[in-house]
Amino acid sequence: MSAYRDKDPRIHGIQSKIRVVPNFPKPGIMFQDITTLLLDPKAFKDTVDLFVERYKGKNISVVAGIEARGFIFGTPIALEIGAKFVPLRKPNKLPGKVISEEYELEYGRDCLEMHLGAVEPGERALVVDDLIATGGTLCAAMKLLERAGAEVVECACVIELPDLKVCI
Repeated sequence: MSAYRDKDPRIHGIQSKIRVVPNFPKPGIMFQDITTLLLDPKAFKDTVDLFVERYKGKNISVVAGIEARGFIFGTPIALEIGAKFVPLRKPNKLPGKVISEEYELEYGRDCLEMHLGAVEPGERALVVDDLIATGGTLCAAMKLLERAGAEVVECACVIELPDLKVCI
């Protein structure tokens, strides 16, 4: 989010509400906990509002939220900009036919799935998650949407980690 509006006074308030938990879920990981942000209605609203201000009027028809914290931010953004919400889930969480994409995490491997038919060819999509670390999860989300024929407009994350590794 800081890449979008460094000077916006709401950014500091949002940043101050995110708790860092050392060594979770394993040693060496500095977990960025957004649950403390969600406890503050103003900071949570400011977070959603910043994204809505950026994406309103950009003809985005799909907001794809990455499980699970991307659901928290993606659904209110989708409602406010008039787009549908598509959940991108971990394996075996969606009933029916799905497409899948495996990816690397900073501490292992994982997979995202999306319902077939959730996205139509030519739709403009926004991918939402809480955090960008290595970019692997976002890349998997983009690949899923692009395989379904969507144009990924941008990826929106609340938190960005320093020393980002680009996934292109």
